[in-house]
Amino acid sequence: MPYSEEAIKKMLPRSYLRKHVAGEIYHAVTHFKNLVPIMDKYVYNDGTTKHLMSLTGTIPVMFTDNIYNIPICVWIEESYPQTAPICYVRPTCDMMLITGKYISSNAEVVLPYLEEWNGECDLLSLLQVMVVIFGEFPPMYMRPCPEPEQDSCWLQFQRQEELHSNADGSLCLSLTGEDGQSFQQENETNC
Repeated sequence: MPYSEEAIKKMLPRSYLRKHVAGEIYHAVTHFKNLVPIMDKYVYNDGTTKHLMSLTGTIPVMFTDNIYNIPICVWIEESYPQTAPICYVRPTCDMMLITGKYISSNAEVVLPYLEEWNGECDLLSLLQVMVVIFGEFPPMYMRPCPEPEQDSCWLQFQRQEELHSNADGSLCLSLTGEDGQSFQQENETNC
């Protein structure tokens, strides 16, 4: 759903520099179509909460010749643009966070661009920097699929068994070892 600059401006409380912030958000969502502006409750580290504007969704990142949609949330405080946004990656349940130089243990994005924020910085440039950095240093990876459980001895036995009919009509069970050869001794088992 495309957002107009005017619609975004109406979403913002009067405590924001509404025209400026709405313009930047509009440019950001025009370039990054999977981001959505949302007013939501932000919880600070000290436990206090505040309703802030956020851009939530995914940004496309090129890594090893493939494009991955990295889920992010960019929180814009009322003091924006004087203060930098607060940015997080938001791994889904099938993703695992990669902490390091640019991602903290609580999934906060830590970039020089944010640390050196000044009057020339803007949301669109921030998102473009994130795309480049995440292409070099992915912030998350897909959770590995669990290894299939090793078959129980009984299942391995069932797969290796072969029934034969003897000349007298009785059934005889023949087992094969891991090498594919039949066991030579009577009553031998590998379980």
